[in-house]
Amino acid sequence: MATLYPSLEDLKVDQAMQAQARAVPRMPALPVRGKGDSQPPVLYPNLAELENYMGLSLSSQEVQQSLPQTPEGASAAVSGSSPGQVVAPVSGNSLGALRAEIKPGVREIHLCKDERGKTGLRLQAIDKGLFVQLVQANTPASLVGLRFGDQILQIDGRDCAGWSTDKAHQVVKKASAEKIVIVVRDRPFQRTITMHKDSTGHVGFVIKKGKIISLVKGSSAAHNGLLTNHYVCEVNGQNVIGLKDKEVTEILATAGNVITLTIIPTVIYEHMVKKLSPTLLHHTMDHSIPDV
Repeated sequence: MATLYPSLEDLKVDQAMQAQARAVPRMPALPVRGKGDSQPPVLYPNLAELENYMGLSLSSQEVQQSLPQTPEGASAAVSGSSPGQVVAPVSGNSLGALRAEIKPGVREIHLCKDERGKTGLRLQAIDKGLFVQLVQANTPASLVGLRFGDQILQIDGRDCAGWSTDKAHQVVKKASAEKIVIVVRDRPFQRTITMHKDSTGHVGFVIKKGKIISLVKGSSAAHNGLLTNHYVCEVNGQNVIGLKDKEVTEILATAGNVITLTIIPTVIYEHMVKKLSPTLLHHTMDHSIPDV
């Protein structure tokens, strides 16, 4: 199994570090040179050269701080990683990437109703499946960690496949106020992309009404496979659906140097938010920063 990286920048920096690590044991001792002697040619990648790599403001010290520490006396493998392990010499332990993670498999949650008998949850049927259309802020649905795009597989032991939107809402309405057992699969229509800001503080994409409409050539967004005709659902795990472009831009500006976007294809997004007004999305959707 191949080593995994959060971004292309992490892959390239790790490859350069591996090349340097392999080279060090083979480099012969060089004689002491006088002041007038010319410098020896550089035979192997030098971490100092990575400071401006791919537009990043990057130093060797920052890279070393992001690497796992090897105990003293232990022998480190040349690659520095095991197959299937995620290696992130540039991204490090990004909280944004952790908050945005789309976990495989299914999980069970226990939902209740508030004093008004509401869960704060709206559902939408798509392709014989049932999905979370809206999670209202400060409601039981937001407290248990449900997110836009999550797939609902079961409600109180009943399979949801083939249900209409109306049937799903009726089942939730009739369910117990104290405990509704729901089986969930994390956001199957969405994916995450981790990128890095350049020296000007940008990752290289343009949005209009929440949709990605263009990419900057040579940018981190372009390097890492961000696509146009997709909507931005989250920035570092924070839901931004329904927010104005200016608000999303402000969140991006204050989000740190490592940015993880959660995106969804336009055709699916537009079906998901069908019959929801922009005002409802803006003012009732849970836009809080989730816990890790």
